[in-house]
Amino acid sequence: MSPGHDETTVHAAGCVLWRRSPRSPGLELCLVHRPKYDDWSHPKGKLKPGEDSLAGALREVAEETGYAAVPGAELPTVRYLAAGRPKEVRYWAAAAATGAFTPSDEVDRILWLAPAAARVVLTQPRDRTLVDALLATRPLGTPPCP
Repeated sequence: MSPGHDETTVHAAGCVLWRRSPRSPGLELCLVHRPKYDDWSHPKGKLKPGEDSLAGALREVAEETGYAAVPGAELPTVRYLAAGRPKEVRYWAAAAATGAFTPSDEVDRILWLAPAAARVVLTQPRDRTLVDALLATRPLGTPPCP
């Protein structure tokens, strides 16, 4: 267990995965649909014992979306209760590289959406704040979005 980690907190990591939009100027964000919870979120998941947070984030992106990711700036850590236990999720901005989505029991659909549309579709308000954090990093030198 690394310093600052306690045994009651669930540690997870993920990415706000983005790409250049093939249809219009600007970015698109990848959201995943988890049928178990019937929600839309950023790709993320629990860390394996001893796993580095960034390595876990990239692994989860690959598992859930089928895309390799190139990590960028670290985004705010999100903390909340999940099933009565504290959960801490570290996030990074990440550019989508090669890959293709294949549905699974864990993630049955993905969407690539402009940031404003992603904010509307995301189930949890805490995930919407990560869209703003990503845009503040200005990937690819894009202007801030409203």
